[in-house]
Amino acid sequence: MDSLDLIKTFHEVAAQGSFSQAAKRLDMSKATVSKYVAELETRFGVRLLNRSTRSVSLTDAGALLLERSKPVIEMVEHTQAELQDHASKPRGRLRISASHGMGQGNLPNLLAQYMGYYPDVHISLQLTNRVVDLAEEGIDVALRFGPITDANLIVRRLLLMDLVVCASPRYWKKHGKPTHPSELAQHDALTNFNQGQHPEWTFEVDGKPFKVDVKSRMDATEGAPLIEVALHGFGVLYLPTLLVQSHLDKGELEPVLQDYVRGDMWLSAAYLQRRHNSAALRALLDFLETRIKAPPGKGPRPKKT
Repeated sequence: MDSLDLIKTFHEVAAQGSFSQAAKRLDMSKATVSKYVAELETRFGVRLLNRSTRSVSLTDAGALLLERSKPVIEMVEHTQAELQDHASKPRGRLRISASHGMGQGNLPNLLAQYMGYYPDVHISLQLTNRVVDLAEEGIDVALRFGPITDANLIVRRLLLMDLVVCASPRYWKKHGKPTHPSELAQHDALTNFNQGQHPEWTFEVDGKPFKVDVKSRMDATEGAPLIEVALHGFGVLYLPTLLVQSHLDKGELEPVLQDYVRGDMWLSAAYLQRRHNSAALRALLDFLETRIKAPPGKGPRPKKT
C-alpha cells in the first residue's frame, strides 16, 4: 500500500477519534483501517495511536506525524483538485507546433477565436518546418501537412488540402506548359528545403502514386520566398492552393496538371495519447475540426485515368 494512502487513513482516524467512524468516512471496513494504521506503525517502527475499547488517542509520535504530514496531505488534495479541473475545464498552457507557412495563414485567427472561448488557456505556439519530437520537446499537439507515418502518434485529420502546380504566365510562355507530370523533370522547380538535394514531387496517375525527380532552382524553409521568386518567372511551384489562391485569382500564377495532383495531403493534428488528454487539448481538437474549412467551391477533383 502506498505510504500516502496509509497516512491519509491515519489522519482520518485521528480526526474522528475512532476506527469505526474513520471506516465509515473512508467507505472501508474497520479491519482494513486498523490494518493500514498498523502497517504505518510498522514502517516507522513506532506506535502512533493509543487504543482502548472506547477511544483512540495520539501518542507523541502520532502527534508529530499528524503535524508534519498535514501540509503534505493538503498539498496533494489541492493538486488533485487542480488536475481534475484541468481534465474537465480547458485551462493551463497548451503547447502547439506548426509550420512557418501556417503562421502566415489563418491559424493565428483561429487561435484567437479559441482563446476567446477559453480565457484560462495559454497558447505556446512553436513555428518550425522540422518534424518535432512531441515527447522530447513537450509539445501537446503538432499541426502537420501530408502523410504521418509515426505509429506512436494519434492522428486526427482536419482538412484535405487542395494542391496546385503553378508558375507565372511569363515562365510558361518561355518554357511551355507540361501536359503530364513526367515533363516537370525538364523544368525549374522551387522546392521545400526539407526535401534535400534530390527533391521529388508525387502525383497520381491511373490512380497510383507517380513520383517525379525535379531539378530545384531554389529551395527554402517556407513557401513565401518561393512564391515571390515564382511571381518573377523563375520556376514552378507545387504547394497547397490556399498559399497562392490570391495570385491564382489575379492571374499572376497559372495552374497546370490539376488532374494529376495528389489527393492524400491532409492537414492533421498529431498527438501522443488517445486517453487522459487535457480538456484544453480536447477542446482545441474539436474547435479546429469544426472551424477549419476548405475554400468555397473546392471539392474533390476528378482524376484522369
